Amino acid sequence: MSVPVLLSTSSVFPEPTAAAFEVAATLGYDGVEVMVWTDAVSQDPSALKGLVHHYGVPIKSIHAPCLLVTQRVWSSDPMERLRRAVILAEELEAPTVVVHPPFTWQRDYARGFADGLHKLAGRHPGIKIAVENMYPVRMGKRKFVPYSPGWDPTETGYESYTLDVSHCAASRVDAVEMADTMASNLAHIHLGDGTGEGRDEHLVPGRGAQPCAELLESLAGRGFTGSVALEVATRRSRSRADRERDLAEALAFTRAHLSVAVS
Repeated sequence: MSVPVLLSTSSVFPEPTAAAFEVAATLGYDGVEVMVWTDAVSQDPSALKGLVHHYGVPIKSIHAPCLLVTQRVWSSDPMERLRRAVILAEELEAPTVVVHPPFTWQRDYARGFADGLHKLAGRHPGIKIAVENMYPVRMGKRKFVPYSPGWDPTETGYESYTLDVSHCAASRVDAVEMADTMASNLAHIHLGDGTGEGRDEHLVPGRGAQPCAELLESLAGRGFTGSVALEVATRRSRSRADRERDLAEALAFTRAHLSVAVS
């Protein structure tokens, strides 16, 4: 089994989208996941095609603009943003679009979310729209869930899922158990570790408490046919060289454990 290992453009933040292609090419990643955000290049199919051609690194997944800072990217309508992300993926021949569950204040979007996903998938059969597991937000002893109907998409049930390992740590669940629950609908993985302290950390895999190695080694036995995208927070890196060292370590860890045969 050959599982492509991608570099999320979010892993080079605060550097721009274009920097992720350069880093991915330098380190030998199999492709890139484009996080659509306020960087105009991340929204522009022509610019992205130019980066693919220049660096020889394909785009294998698109992350729809779901963050608080991207609520005005393309449109104020979240379903329209998702539709545009699917069209972008289709144009770039990227088979997967990652999307978060709706925020609780997006009431109309939440009511029509499942039906909207189903209709989009029907219009774009070559694209898997994979709903990502999120996490509750903790402030001291208080905890609240900013997603509707919740942070765990498996409780609702969707055709495709993205398993985010760092989010598993933040929600204090085991990533392997989450993969078991997602079962054959597991379409994509965001790999980044966490300590389980209740916050989203996106550490280099192997530096936290999540069973990253076990998860990767289990994929062959699961019949997994998607990609693994490294989502590693490097914003505190002092230099590009420091950032590349972390991302090289993440890539080596991932490939080493993907290569372990599962009986």
